[in-house]
Amino acid sequence: MGKETKDDIRLVCQNKKARHDYEIVETFEAGIALKGTEVKSLRLGKANLKDSYARLKNGEVFLVGTHISPYPFASYNNHAPLRDRKLLLKKQEIRKLAGKIKEKGLTLVPLRLYFRRGKVKVELALAKGKKLYDKRETLRRKTMEREAQRALMGAKRARRE
Repeated sequence: MGKETKDDIRLVCQNKKARHDYEIVETFEAGIALKGTEVKSLRLGKANLKDSYARLKNGEVFLVGTHISPYPFASYNNHAPLRDRKLLLKKQEIRKLAGKIKEKGLTLVPLRLYFRRGKVKVELALAKGKKLYDKRETLRRKTMEREAQRALMGAKRARRE
């Protein structure tokens, strides 16, 4: 195989609902403390970030509600699919996150789970919950942009013919 570059990323799963339900303020990359069967299961793409979030507990950050399916070829020592998993962040980053979560009412939401240079990483977002009218406005804006793109493409096709 060829050499991997620094930004070689193999996506395992995404939390598409997070971008719909939250306004993303800032993103962070964190490692995850996993068991061997969890890593093998992730290599098969068996994970789900829906309804998961990160929580600060005793000066550490944990990923809660992430479902990593049991590895099918493991023996009796398989992992629990919904266990809390410790996120590997520097103390300075944890302090920064703790301050922002407490003062502004923000929450930590995982956006995607991926492999970077053979290590499992999670992209965390510092996010603010959207109200129902904000979600509708975002949807309306996306629809208008899509229609504008279609109109431009139609105009380009008409010129070619």
